[in-house]
Amino acid sequence: QVQLVESGGGLVQAGGSLRLSCAASGRTFSDYAMGWSRQAPGKEREFVAAISISGGTTYYADSVKGRFTISRDNAKNTVYLQMNSLVPEDTAVYYCAGRLELSGDYVYTGVYEYDYWGQGTQVTVSS
Repeated sequence: QVQLVESGGGLVQAGGSLRLSCAASGRTFSDYAMGWSRQAPGKEREFVAAISISGGTTYYADSVKGRFTISRDNAKNTVYLQMNSLVPEDTAVYYCAGRLELSGDYVYTGVYEYDYWGQGTQVTVSS
């Protein structure tokens, strides 16, 4: 299995940027499709971005498309979420997720499709 640790959250003004990182340890990182989800207080967890094992395929929720970029560095066992043009509605706890993928270069876009989760990192966007 894989262990995931997020970092990079914080407080930022609207219009600003943050880059989240998720460091993986344990099993071979390149065997895992990865993703990011978020959960705001009183709301359901929302899946915002996903990336395939090679990094060649990505997915973005409509709410973040054009503003967020997911990437991965398999040599560093890390997946990133670059967040630009942040708005207060992006305020949430952001979670990194992983799913063992031995079949192909797929992305997974549902919260319940992932088996491993980090502890989360808080992102707060002030207006």
